[in-house]
Amino acid sequence: MSRVGKMPVQVPKGVDVKVSGSDVSVKGAKHQMCMQIPDPRITLKFENDTILVERSGNDKKLRAYHGLVNRLLTNCIIGVTDGFKKELELRGVGYRAAMQGRTCVLQLGYSHPIEFDPPEGVNIEVDKNTTLVTVSGYDKQAVGQVAANIRALRPPEPYKGKGVRYVGEYVRQLEGKKAAKG
Repeated sequence: MSRVGKMPVQVPKGVDVKVSGSDVSVKGAKHQMCMQIPDPRITLKFENDTILVERSGNDKKLRAYHGLVNRLLTNCIIGVTDGFKKELELRGVGYRAAMQGRTCVLQLGYSHPIEFDPPEGVNIEVDKNTTLVTVSGYDKQAVGQVAANIRALRPPEPYKGKGVRYVGEYVRQLEGKKAAKG
């Protein structure tokens, strides 16, 4: 049995979960999300304020879907109540970010500023000292993808450590070239 799949999913007060066929709708204080159950052999069983994800077979694909549906349902519930956020920091001389309306303008050492428009449901905020960018939203996958796209604009380089990195990310520093002895 899947360790992740058999864990009960807690439904907090104020969250409404409805199932119709293979569609699951989760409605909370901040937003409403929908997801699809990928296999009809996976069912949801409601008990008090918890949901149990159950499967009717034991083949490899169904076992994988068992844990996947549990995590997706958990992420939907967390997304409509608290939301998700990722923080990125800009390191380097002249590296900074600013907001112009909904567009994030990044100066990352290129000859031109980079304008980044987030998709619907994802918000970008820049702190006062312009080196901390916070990506937040209700969809965990979308928040992670936007943060990864911003990081990919200038990934941290291993010699001086300049670039865009996640807060708390460790980037191994490499030594530069040694002077030749002659």
